[in-house]
Amino acid sequence: MEVWESARQRRDPPLMTGEDVLEILEVLGKAGTEIWIGGGWGIDALLRTQTRNHRDLDLMHRREQERVVVEVLAEAGFSESLDWRPVRFVVADVQGRAIDLHPLVFAPDGSAIQASPDRARPFIYPAACFVTGEIQNVTVPCLSAEQQVYFHQGYEPTDRDRHDMAQLRDAFGITTHF
Repeated sequence: MEVWESARQRRDPPLMTGEDVLEILEVLGKAGTEIWIGGGWGIDALLRTQTRNHRDLDLMHRREQERVVVEVLAEAGFSESLDWRPVRFVVADVQGRAIDLHPLVFAPDGSAIQASPDRARPFIYPAACFVTGEIQNVTVPCLSAEQQVYFHQGYEPTDRDRHDMAQLRDAFGITTHF
């Protein structure tokens, strides 16, 4: 707790560690939910190594399983801290670890859509974007490199975004816009 208080005094958010990610995936998996890792941890899962520190965990989930996801995470000490439904919502624990949750609606062909802020153009998830990677030698569900690039378009990138896209370019030869 001493480390957290020191970090809080500096206004540094706590880190979401690989152990944290695996623990969260385990409790959600035991409840029978289907989730996929996106964002920075999703990229590191594809690379099979942690390339930087992460402040949160991005998870995509089946919208029809949202009640179970929220209940399981509440039992693990997480409560809602941001609600931008139907696009996304965030849960955090008392330590400040955050999970950014993205509800997906699946089609019979395995593709999915996620509502977008403008509602006119939903985010598209082709069936082939749901793949696996590894975190600490454990196979985990995540989004493909191509899907990660898709989500990193149309906005001014941060240094973290540039780092992540460089990692994907180097590992997979994927062309990115920055």
